[in-house]
Amino acid sequence: MAAADRAHRARSWRDARLEAVCDSIEPWEHGRVFRATARPSYWDLNVVVVDGDPEMDVPELMAFADEALAGLEHRRVDFADAEAAARLRPDFEAAGWQTDRLVWMLHEGELPPGPAAAVEEVPYDDVVDLRRAWYHEDFPGHDPGEYFAESREISLQRGARVLAAIEDGVPIAYAQLEAADDAAEVVHVYVHPEHRGGGRGTALTRAAVQAADGFEDLWIVADDEGRPKELYGRLGFRPAWTAIEFLRLPPGGG
Repeated sequence: MAAADRAHRARSWRDARLEAVCDSIEPWEHGRVFRATARPSYWDLNVVVVDGDPEMDVPELMAFADEALAGLEHRRVDFADAEAAARLRPDFEAAGWQTDRLVWMLHEGELPPGPAAAVEEVPYDDVVDLRRAWYHEDFPGHDPGEYFAESREISLQRGARVLAAIEDGVPIAYAQLEAADDAAEVVHVYVHPEHRGGGRGTALTRAAVQAADGFEDLWIVADDEGRPKELYGRLGFRPAWTAIEFLRLPPGGG
């Protein structure tokens, strides 16, 4: 598949999720503003999306986000063009915003042979403690508010399947697979910090790929500057589209 086709499909997949959940989608000069008005604290669903290079500086973008996301405690600006966002990243970070360079990866290669793993499918709520551990690891000190209940509702609407590694009757790692139409995404791969380094992340990702057999596209999102991207590459995922997300966390809590 050509690189441009890969990127288009990745962007379409991400946009389709927003369009399915957000009840307010407003165009603006350089993209769209998505809002899920019933879920004001769900950061991923209340976001200013920027297409291309808006030729705006950071204060201008922050002012637009203040207007577009008025009434919300957070601010979120996502750039579909990572290169256009790169020049702005230092100024966003200096202003205290969290920045993430993310790569959408499409499974195109063969899944290499690997050892059998003790991974089993479990009910969504069986890994609630791991979900909370993940959240507080990524957003230390922030109250998740209604995030877990809202995320559960949205995930189950997308047919979420949860695969877990269990030791002594307790889940210590999990992966989550969600699907829509002819595509699917591995939306979470998380191993509890006390159990990392034993290949559980690899085993869970392998199991998720196998569980998604039959879908035309299988996606996973990785930190473009982190090690998991290399793991996913070894398991047959190929980079398709890179974006940069800027997030100003709510003051004192989520």
